[in-house]
Amino acid sequence: MAKVTIDTEKCKGCFLCVGVCPKALIKADEKLNKKGVNPVKFTGKDECIACCFCAMVCPDCCIEVYK
Repeated sequence: MAKVTIDTEKCKGCFLCVGVCPKALIKADEKLNKKGVNPVKFTGKDECIACCFCAMVCPDCCIEVYK
């Protein structure tokens, strides 16, 4: 089981990670962060295959994946 952490305050809401997740486990959050943008949130820890695509594509290094 993988653990995914997302620094929502650093996230600028580019949603690149949303498009690369093969299991579609990353979604836009409804809450705004301090920058006034909707960050992303991880929605399913049991289904994650720890491919790390989300962490690799994030331009601000907001996502960490632990196997």
